[in-house]
Amino acid sequence: MTETQKPWHGVLVATALPFKDDLSVDYDAYAEHVAWLAANGCDGVAPNGSLGEYQTLSEEERARVITTAVEAAPEGFTVMAGVGAYGGLQTQYWAEQAAEAGAHALMLLPPNSYRANEEEVVDHYRRAATIGLPIVAYNNPIDTKVDLTPRLIARLHGEGYIVGVKEFSGDVRRAYEIKELAPEMDLLIGTDDTVLEMGIAGAVGWVSGYPNAIPESTVELYKLSTSGRLEDLERARVIYRDLHSLLRWDSKTEFVQSIKLSMDIAGLRGGPCRPPRGPLTPEMHAQVVQDTKTALAKGYK
Repeated sequence: MTETQKPWHGVLVATALPFKDDLSVDYDAYAEHVAWLAANGCDGVAPNGSLGEYQTLSEEERARVITTAVEAAPEGFTVMAGVGAYGGLQTQYWAEQAAEAGAHALMLLPPNSYRANEEEVVDHYRRAATIGLPIVAYNNPIDTKVDLTPRLIARLHGEGYIVGVKEFSGDVRRAYEIKELAPEMDLLIGTDDTVLEMGIAGAVGWVSGYPNAIPESTVELYKLSTSGRLEDLERARVIYRDLHSLLRWDSKTEFVQSIKLSMDIAGLRGGPCRPPRGPLTPEMHAQVVQDTKTALAKGYK
């Protein structure tokens, strides 16, 4: 992260969480992974996101994941803690825990126990904002059933509750509407398979999945896609074409299993998932293996 770069800018990896054979959290392996991502050019991590299987963690485990990430992060490396929860009080609790642990920013889903209305969503972010850390909203209407529309995102920013949004709807057209309604707010890429399009649209960050497996190449793709220089786009297109079959697994329901499998193939620690996430189907497993090996064979790492 450069001196002028804000903590939520750049490539922030939504870290996968390693488990031991008995499915207990392997905190030592996780700390090593955070340090490895920093050494391979990433700008930070976003622990306790969906890729980190936060919904399956106990309170003690969830808190320790954040403290482990903070302790493993070198100076200048962001920890943007995921503080999503069913209710505002729980989110406020996790935001406070993250602040006390030394996190630099928060990533926050809307309340997702049911389809909350606009005022309930605003109250949710208002409660988290009382802790004082900058908040990046996470819009994932596919999984949460609560859509942070461009107008609602602009309201949250206008009322001072968020500094940016991780846009996971997959609809790149929203990027332009969001910037029209909230021109000062930061746009972050939320889906690995829209990096180039969102980069052209003005994204200043990427909360990413596949850098868990191939950080150097994905960081290069991000930098080329967001540089604003036309001469970088052709190289970005080549990388994007080569990697797109792999990156699009990040947008599928089985993204956690897929990314962990790719990590295993790349010689890293991916490993099993906690229930209810089970093994990939044989067809999906074979396809992820093929897509990963193809990328690695082309020199991506």
